[in-house]
Amino acid sequence: MLSIEHLGYRYPRADSAALEDVSLTAQRGHVLGLLGPNGAGKTTLISHLAGLLPVQQGQILVDGAPLSDVRSATPTRIAVAPQEYAFYPMLTVAENLACFAAAGRLSGARRDERIAACLAFAQLERYEHTRAEKLSGGLKRRLNLAIALLPEPELLLFDEPTVGVDPQSRAFILEAIRSLARKGAAVIYTSHYMEEIEAIADRVVILDHGRMLCAGSLDELLAQHEPVLVLAADGLPRESLLALLAKHGAVLDSSAGPRVSLRLKSRPAEVLAALDAAGATVHSAEFGRGNLEQLFMSLTRRSLRD
Repeated sequence: MLSIEHLGYRYPRADSAALEDVSLTAQRGHVLGLLGPNGAGKTTLISHLAGLLPVQQGQILVDGAPLSDVRSATPTRIAVAPQEYAFYPMLTVAENLACFAAAGRLSGARRDERIAACLAFAQLERYEHTRAEKLSGGLKRRLNLAIALLPEPELLLFDEPTVGVDPQSRAFILEAIRSLARKGAAVIYTSHYMEEIEAIADRVVILDHGRMLCAGSLDELLAQHEPVLVLAADGLPRESLLALLAKHGAVLDSSAGPRVSLRLKSRPAEVLAALDAAGATVHSAEFGRGNLEQLFMSLTRRSLRD
């Protein structure tokens, strides 16, 4: 549905581009997970799709038509559920939905039908007469979701939709978003929670410094990187243990124990044998492919971002 081709954008007086040569696609029926550290360009990309920024370089197409034309003709085809609460706190849930339905040019029976459907989808029927400011954090997120869904958009942009919610609300929101894709919507989902992306995304894009670092299905991306061996061992000074492991791959010393991304020619049995020969005692060892967080950290480095 969505095709972004060689998109570039530089803010006025900025030293570097916020986006540079970004190309990606989003398909109906799929969730695209968008990851990146602070300042990676995620917000700039979402702002383009939401119509808040003009295209400076490249193009954005929706079903082959320029985004600007699509937004002018049918602005409700694309909806955003932002990280911030996007409703009127002093209004009730039902009043907020009625207000945003009117903004989306819904009226009459169609308006009533969509309000009822969105209340039911977000499981907010019990709270329709409650002022929005009185809702819990999880309920406020669900109200954000209900408002975004009012015009039945075809492309949904979710920007950190589970920040500050309890585990039950997070699980509900994730399953709700996944169900929207199953019903045929194209979904772009940004989050700092790697486990959320792993749970719902069909494809993953990682941005940093305005550039795409990788794109593909989770299986495709993780298969490109070395398998990981995680150990709990003692019997050697920590420095000696880490030096020995470094002979077999890149080592990350974590609270869970040393984590070794094995080189292609190294095998777990060889590492364990080397530890045994050096007098170390291995209490546990886990071997398998890395996860999305390890991939993310290896691509974006470990430096803090503002």
